[in-house]
Amino acid sequence: MSNARDIIVRPLVTEKTIRSQEADNTVVFEVKKGTNKIQIKQAIEEIFNVKVDHVNVVNQKPKTKRMGRYVGKANHLKKAYITLKDGYKIDILADK
Repeated sequence: MSNARDIIVRPLVTEKTIRSQEADNTVVFEVKKGTNKIQIKQAIEEIFNVKVDHVNVVNQKPKTKRMGRYVGKANHLKKAYITLKDGYKIDILADK
């Protein structure tokens, strides 16, 4: 995965992630499976021109979902919690 835009899938915008962005300067992204923290850090710094303090990664297992008698599974997610250094900011909600 040589391209930085292939690593970062999308930002995750929920009430919890917005609160963490305001309080701790932490932004949450969905990333591709198979990437590590170093690749994620380099991709964020390249795309957004910021300095990353540290990266935490969470693998969210798929949950079982039911629709009547049919059973399926939700998608697997790999989330990256990106903490930015002081003085840097990524404004996710600016485009909306």
